[in-house]
Amino acid sequence: MSREEIISEIERLRSEINRHNYLYYVLDSPEISDGEYDSLMQRLLKLEAEHPELVTPDSPTQRVGAAPLESFSTVKHPVPMLSLSNAFDESDVEGWYNRIVKLAASNEFDFVCELKMDGIAVALTYENGKLVTGATRGDGLYGENITHNLRTIRSIPLTLPPGAPSYFEVRGEVYIAKKGFEALNNYRSSKGLPLFANPRNAAAGSLRQLDPRLAAARPLDIYIYMLGYTLDDALPTSHWERLQYLKDLGFKINPNNRRVSSIDEVKDYHSYWVKERQNLPYEVDGAVVKINQIKVQQKLGSIGREPRWAVAWKFPAIQATTRLKEIKVSVGRTGTLNPYALLEQVKIGGVTVKQATLHNEEDINRKDIREGDTVIVQRAGDVIPQVVGPVLSKRPADAKVFSLEQKLFNAQKQAPVCPECGSYIVKPKGEVMYYCPDATCPAQARQRIEHFASRDAMDIQGIGEQLSVSLFGKGLVKDFADLYYLTEADLFKLENTKDKKAKNILDSIEASKQKPLERLIFALGIKHVGIETATLLAGHFKTLDRLMSATSEELTAINEIGPKIADSILAFYKNESNRHIIQKLYHAGVVPSQPVEKGQETKPLSGLEFVITGKLNNFSRDEAEKRIKEMGGSTKSDITRKTSYLVTGAEPGSKLEKARRLGIRQIDEQGLLELLGRH
Repeated sequence: MSREEIISEIERLRSEINRHNYLYYVLDSPEISDGEYDSLMQRLLKLEAEHPELVTPDSPTQRVGAAPLESFSTVKHPVPMLSLSNAFDESDVEGWYNRIVKLAASNEFDFVCELKMDGIAVALTYENGKLVTGATRGDGLYGENITHNLRTIRSIPLTLPPGAPSYFEVRGEVYIAKKGFEALNNYRSSKGLPLFANPRNAAAGSLRQLDPRLAAARPLDIYIYMLGYTLDDALPTSHWERLQYLKDLGFKINPNNRRVSSIDEVKDYHSYWVKERQNLPYEVDGAVVKINQIKVQQKLGSIGREPRWAVAWKFPAIQATTRLKEIKVSVGRTGTLNPYALLEQVKIGGVTVKQATLHNEEDINRKDIREGDTVIVQRAGDVIPQVVGPVLSKRPADAKVFSLEQKLFNAQKQAPVCPECGSYIVKPKGEVMYYCPDATCPAQARQRIEHFASRDAMDIQGIGEQLSVSLFGKGLVKDFADLYYLTEADLFKLENTKDKKAKNILDSIEASKQKPLERLIFALGIKHVGIETATLLAGHFKTLDRLMSATSEELTAINEIGPKIADSILAFYKNESNRHIIQKLYHAGVVPSQPVEKGQETKPLSGLEFVITGKLNNFSRDEAEKRIKEMGGSTKSDITRKTSYLVTGAEPGSKLEKARRLGIRQIDEQGLLELLGRH
């Protein structure tokens, strides 16, 4: 064959294979057998092997052809990937509808209803008809570049037909179907590998693999749910028509989407799928309702990071009944003693559940949950199993009332002790939780290592629960500061840790030294200090040394830092073991500080604290609080002398009278809008 004939044959084979991929993976309507498909692919592979200079990234042979990455790069979304506000019942949806009608000054629009897939949102960017970038949602503004993994999903077109916009982005949800998830876990079980908790976790883990061959081995699929960005102004002017347009370009669109004309039809759609969701081949946790007309969407805009023109109407949690065999107690990373239920195995929404959370002893007694009871279990948010309560009509005569102190009572010590380290447990005055006070408790140490390395903390890739347990168990890491003293020789002592994996872990540990101060403060695992409080502390004190020397008065002078958080911070830094660990971090080169930005403008509401009471008309309370925080203010649920403004909506509660007694300034919703700069 001449070179021209070879090029022509390669192009023909690629076109034919892409067409059959579309028929099989998108339309579920194959025209040829698997054997015939394999023959086409083998022919193309042979020609490309003989002429490697003709291989292109968009060839169907390259879906698993990329080399493993060292790490993920960052992608900036051309238009932010917003999160949806949630509705949980009809009144929430009606409230959303009334607000948008008022804001749009019209009800001349219809809706598109879509199933809310329990997967991972991604953005796909195409240039000149070819897939060039695939990214996660990330923080909405920046995501991780996972193009190498998304290319392995055969329902994602690598090339588009003529007529596609020259540059545009689509957004979709990557998921794993129920059967695929079951098969994946069966395989992992046969290999002695840890099982995935649910399809969403499996999909997320698959997309964050550095080696695309691992992602390609997982049964990933996708539904495209919107056009995100384009330079083409001549596209359809409604969301529904845009979905049909994307379908014509070869994208996989969920066939259960519906265009409806009224809020009553929205309710009918939701009601139907509440009953039928179990019959779907994939997991869903609600219905997404969107205004169809793009112009109305643009007019309504967004509040914070939530579009006003869409809402996620969640489905009720899936429940089942089973027997509670025993209430056991685990130790959390901050020393909390956490009761949990050991259950007779039961399937809830396609997921096998053996354990469920019970929160605390007070909650157990309030619900009158006993060992031996038949209990109602639900997956809260379709993810975390929890015990709702007992079925009293099925209570056996020997059902046992739970007492945490009795459960942990040690006859030799004549007192209840920690199940992990044997230390005497304590219950601080005014708190519902019992604690193990020993900072050297192995259970706490293991979990603090995992927390320190977690994504929202120091983001040390490769160190999760399993590796944390292994490192601690072999004595290689006694506390999280020891991570910075690990060597390749140390990591080689662990199972399945080879040169490449060890290098990646050590590189990630080294890179974590450059994380900002708020990440380190959060990573330390101080009780009551989450990432938002850590960010607040970093911005105020600028260095860890300055925070460590802060007084109670200095801490409580900061809005949102009360005596409880201040006492926890002071107790943490007074502990000699914690100070020793921090010194080890310093010696390893972990000394982050909060940069002071020159010319940084103070936000309009900086230093002001707001409390909201009553019903607002223009936005929900959550939306109002988000907007206040974006403008530099803070929000609280209770009136104190630190409160700057009480925002009063319709039917204000007792907070109004308290504000009057304390002389707190009151403003109505219009006054808040003026402070926010929205007249």
